Amino acid sequence: MENWLVANQIIIIKSAASVVAIYLIILLYSRIFGLRTFAKMTSVDFAATIAMGSIFADVIGSTDYSILKGAVALGIIILLQTLYSVGIRKSKFFKKIATNTPLLLMKDGEILNENLAKANVSKGDLYGKLREANVIELKEVRAVVFEVTGDISVLHTRGDEPLAAELLEGVTS
Repeated sequence: MENWLVANQIIIIKSAASVVAIYLIILLYSRIFGLRTFAKMTSVDFAATIAMGSIFADVIGSTDYSILKGAVALGIIILLQTLYSVGIRKSKFFKKIATNTPLLLMKDGEILNENLAKANVSKGDLYGKLREANVIELKEVRAVVFEVTGDISVLHTRGDEPLAAELLEGVTS
């Protein structure tokens, strides 16, 4: 029986070998499938990254989870993520049914309360993001966007510079 403070030498060696093996497999997959493998561009990418971390942890921490099983599971998740990203790039129909659109929470210093409710974001959460972005006055804010990843982007300036329209392309107002 394994103790929670110490383990026998064979278990330690197996754990170390599992870490190295699954780490190398992840490196190989990221080279094959590209930079998007661990990107957080969409909620699907984010969920895939969490699932990959869970598999990594299972392979390392469980004697019931083989390296091969982990490699296959990782490969399938990354393949599905890649097919998803190709699908949203190549098909407008697939993109429409499979993705969310960013949502505008503020425009030109005005809080869009209806959109805050749609996004389930409180004013306190919004103010926190404005503070993080070093906003001093609400009138500085050109736009606040609730991104599809769950991030909140704050676009602001100290002058009267207009916001480039293309920055809000695809954003639901």
